[in-house]
Amino acid sequence: MPTRPTWSGSIQISLVSISVNIFPATNPGRQVEFHQIDRKTHKRVHHQIIDESGEVEKADIVKGFEYAKDKYIEIDPDELKALRIPTATTMQIKQFVKADEISSALYDRPYFVTPKDEVQAKALSIMRKALAQTDTLGIGEIAFSGREHLVAIAAPLDPKQKGLMLYMLRYDDELRDPKLTLSGVKEASVDADELALAKQLIAKSTSKFDLSAYQNDYESAVKKLVDAKRKGRSLPEPEPVTTKTKVVNIMDALRSSLAKDKPTKATSKVARKKRKVA
Repeated sequence: MPTRPTWSGSIQISLVSISVNIFPATNPGRQVEFHQIDRKTHKRVHHQIIDESGEVEKADIVKGFEYAKDKYIEIDPDELKALRIPTATTMQIKQFVKADEISSALYDRPYFVTPKDEVQAKALSIMRKALAQTDTLGIGEIAFSGREHLVAIAAPLDPKQKGLMLYMLRYDDELRDPKLTLSGVKEASVDADELALAKQLIAKSTSKFDLSAYQNDYESAVKKLVDAKRKGRSLPEPEPVTTKTKVVNIMDALRSSLAKDKPTKATSKVARKKRKVA
């Protein structure tokens, strides 16, 4: 967990105030990163910051708000910090909603919510159990990283996990109207037999979710490529691509899928171990 919280303040629920710290629940740095280099010299390429007069020193760069074409008002970072926004220190829970009312498209990033001391831990435990047993989310807003965020607080899915979860949500104007993309999609008729086969296929492939079974294969493949090039070895052979025939009859495809043997848990574990060793 990071030593410094992303946000510190209080969650205000009616007359109840709980002092908390909020920490990111993800590792955004876990990804393959490339630098730009000169193909001829193999030296790293550095980008200069310039304006119409030439190169600009980093210390001379400030924020500016464009209020008209090519006309800016200079904004100092200290002026932004001095803005008295209540949500910078207090998250006012404006309402509680049932968890299934929030569309999955609204969820952005997860955070951990921890109490600041033992007194706050008691209050947080009460809220965690109440949210879990009512299957509800608390909706509010907080300000950090230069903007205000719509958020939801929730009980962790794992009942053994302490504290609360906070999910950053997207505002309404951040979502695209689905009609703009989906208006051309035609609704096809589905008969009872087709639906029954589809349900059987889903039931056959349904199992307990295991996050550890999924690995970042792209990152692993890139590391193997880099290692091979460094050591002068032959490059890894690309994985064979299985060509699938075009589905002509959905019923035949569903029946064929159901006829396939379902892998056992032991088989799945062996497959995962092989992939990790590779």
